[in-house]
Amino acid sequence: MTPPASLLLLVTAIGAVRLVELAVARRNARWAFAQGGTEYGQRHYPPMVVLHICLLVGILAEVSLADRAFTPLIGGPCLAVLVLAQAGRAWCMRALGPQWNTRVVVVPTAPVVTTGPYRWMRHPNYLIVVIEGIALPLVHTAWLTALLFTLANTPWLVVRIRTENKVLWPAPGGTAPAAR
Repeated sequence: MTPPASLLLLVTAIGAVRLVELAVARRNARWAFAQGGTEYGQRHYPPMVVLHICLLVGILAEVSLADRAFTPLIGGPCLAVLVLAQAGRAWCMRALGPQWNTRVVVVPTAPVVTTGPYRWMRHPNYLIVVIEGIALPLVHTAWLTALLFTLANTPWLVVRIRTENKVLWPAPGGTAPAAR
């Protein structure tokens, strides 16, 4: 069975948003490196990219192969949550400005951002990733994709968060990036 046109449109739209985010990330990385930035955690980045691609492909495959139907009682609220998650990511990107990236690139002279959603939590963007990983597949009841993505993505998010915490907020007596 072919996925419904509305699902193809949704997955294509999310894919397009991700491509725009990657373009912004590349631009911000160029800025960061020009400011003396250093990249950390390069080894965990490729598996995370593959997982996010698998999320989109998995949704289409599950809906097609398992003949998942759009259920308004689940799909409607999940779509609303997904739209709010996109707004949340835009808020994160705006708060971080040129420091926002899909990679961990730290500019030693740049302060740690504590405005916007970062006023309340250190890693709001990763909360958004978790929410998206559940809401996006459930828009069309692809519950297996939501479950598998969440299970596969969790260890990588833990690695990513630990990497960021280590370089942005080192342990007492540890070495912070210069002039933080």
